Amino acid sequence: MIKAILIINNHGKARLTKFFERFIEEQQQQIIKDCYSLISKRNDRLCNFIEGGSVWGKDTKLIYRHYATLYFIFAVDVTESELGILDLIQVFVESLDRCFENVCELDLVFHSDKIHYILDEMVAGGMVVETNQEEIIREIQELNKIEKTDNPLSNLTLPTNMGNISNIFSSSFKSS
Repeated sequence: MIKAILIINNHGKARLTKFFERFIEEQQQQIIKDCYSLISKRNDRLCNFIEGGSVWGKDTKLIYRHYATLYFIFAVDVTESELGILDLIQVFVESLDRCFENVCELDLVFHSDKIHYILDEMVAGGMVVETNQEEIIREIQELNKIEKTDNPLSNLTLPTNMGNISNIFSSSFKSS
């Protein structure tokens, strides 16, 4: 089972966090710091999974990939396949790349809702539910269509002679 998904930049700043176990805010911040300190010190030539450290304990593995300025970290229990999670990280990053055309750290900051939606398509309640990238992209495209056609403000037209907004409110209260 996946316990948490973290995306942390090279400076230790969390860009996305999703915990599937309950932790108070202070514990979450400590987990982020510990994961960053464990992973950022490692040589790039070492394997991409390690024991969970002092916060998680020996029954948890940290499986990660380092892309450009971001660490994609999955904290999982010992029953999860390391290679399966590495493949899941790859599918997640490729899906982000296709959605945002060369995804970067700013996309994570300014489009966090879409990032969470993509992640929710792949993982629910700590369990992997979808790994087919084409299916994930199709769902994102459907969401984009709904956003474009279902936006109630897209068809809203305001009269050009509205004048001062305070005059509109005062006239509506006088007529009552």
